Amino acid sequence: ANVQQVGDRLYEERAFKAAKILYQNCVNNSKLASCHVMLGEYTQAVEAAKKANNPKTWKEVNIACVQAQQFRCAEIAGMYIIVHPDHLDELIAQYEKGGYFEELISLLDSGLSSERSHVGMYTELAVLYTKYKPEKLMDFIKLNTQKLNIPKLIQACERHYLWEHAVFLYTHYDEFDAAANTMMAHSPAAYAHDQFQMILQKVSNMEIYYRAIQFYLDEQPMQLNGLLSAIMSKVDHARVVQHVRKAGHLPLILPYLKSAQQHNIAAVNEAINELYVEGEQYDELRQSIEDFDNIDQISLAQKLEKHELVEMRRISALLYQKNKRYKQSIDLSKQDKMYRDAMETAFESGNADLCESLLRYFVDNDMKECFAACLYTCYDHIRPDVGLELAWRKGMLDFAMPFLIQVLREYTSRIDALDKKTQKKEEAEEKEKSASNDFVPDYMVNPMMGSMPGFGNLAIGNAPMGMTPQPQGFPQPGMMQTPGMMQTPGMMQPGMGM
Repeated sequence: ANVQQVGDRLYEERAFKAAKILYQNCVNNSKLASCHVMLGEYTQAVEAAKKANNPKTWKEVNIACVQAQQFRCAEIAGMYIIVHPDHLDELIAQYEKGGYFEELISLLDSGLSSERSHVGMYTELAVLYTKYKPEKLMDFIKLNTQKLNIPKLIQACERHYLWEHAVFLYTHYDEFDAAANTMMAHSPAAYAHDQFQMILQKVSNMEIYYRAIQFYLDEQPMQLNGLLSAIMSKVDHARVVQHVRKAGHLPLILPYLKSAQQHNIAAVNEAINELYVEGEQYDELRQSIEDFDNIDQISLAQKLEKHELVEMRRISALLYQKNKRYKQSIDLSKQDKMYRDAMETAFESGNADLCESLLRYFVDNDMKECFAACLYTCYDHIRPDVGLELAWRKGMLDFAMPFLIQVLREYTSRIDALDKKTQKKEEAEEKEKSASNDFVPDYMVNPMMGSMPGFGNLAIGNAPMGMTPQPQGFPQPGMMQTPGMMQTPGMMQPGMGM
């Protein structure tokens, strides 16, 4: 008889004991394991499955053991199943269907030590932790980050609201934009200031920076300056100012604005100056204006012109001066009796009319000390005759005396310098003239002497100066001679009186 066929028929007719004997004789371990399962002999079923060693047999044994709650035998069978990724999901579903979560987790945890462990085993165990033991998940992820299917695990974490774990996985998967958005969307569970700043350094979407600023304004306002300092090189400072100003929290970011002011951006400068004006911090405002001039200076000057603090009005006068509106600056300084500022502005203008007008103001109001100080400060631009006249007419000569002394000293120095220059020039001219007179030629030509036949223009060296030798036999032009007579040199002519 065919033992295998008989055994199969007996098995179909549920005569498992008889079929078991026949399968033992024909060495069909797969069918033998099935018979043991049907008879409730789970230990023998496992032994037979080991000899058969195929996934189908192991699955059958495992399912039967789980249903019978024989978890020791089920674990042994499961160890041979979980190493096959294709059968893993089915095994997990079988355990979960029965509610045997602890046994399933224990099975997968034991299987990780196998040489045939794979990514699916680590990932499915992590997914089970998200469902049943979330307190163990973070440690497991940190230990096995490189062995996990991170996208699948992230979905599981989000499905079970484990946002902190999801952020951690996003950062290790280089999804920094998603990590930042998750942290802001689920801040009670996921937010950590230091981690958030680290993530922001690596995001690729610039809009996340401005969403982060709004997030900090809403939930972490006292940490906002720390955030802005961390992302200072990556944001548009003007846009940050506009965003925070719109939210109405500009004073909150003053430390950040001071750090960003080094770039001399108009929006930042104006925001800082606005805060200084509101806080009446005139010293800081003055320093800001002097160091960073990229602002609407006239608008600020007009705003400060009516301020109740005199120091703010002084800054307004300074701004008018910087923009060469000297008359407005001087008038504002005179209204506040800031006469020193008025004098310095007049001197800065370089305008003699403004300087002398201020001088007349002091004279008309009998401010003798200010008159003297103005003469000193605006010395370069005040005409001496104007200063002297005003002093004489108002009886302030004593206060003008230092000015007059200085004028005399200056003019004397100039005259002395001109004298020296003229004297040197005259000495040089005399020296040149004497050098030309020292030259004596070897012969001289009388300019009155005409041409002598046979001698050209040569002069007789022994002839006296101013006398020209007369050639004999030839009369002088213009002189009558007696025919037949020759003139003898040195002899008187007849008819010529002495």
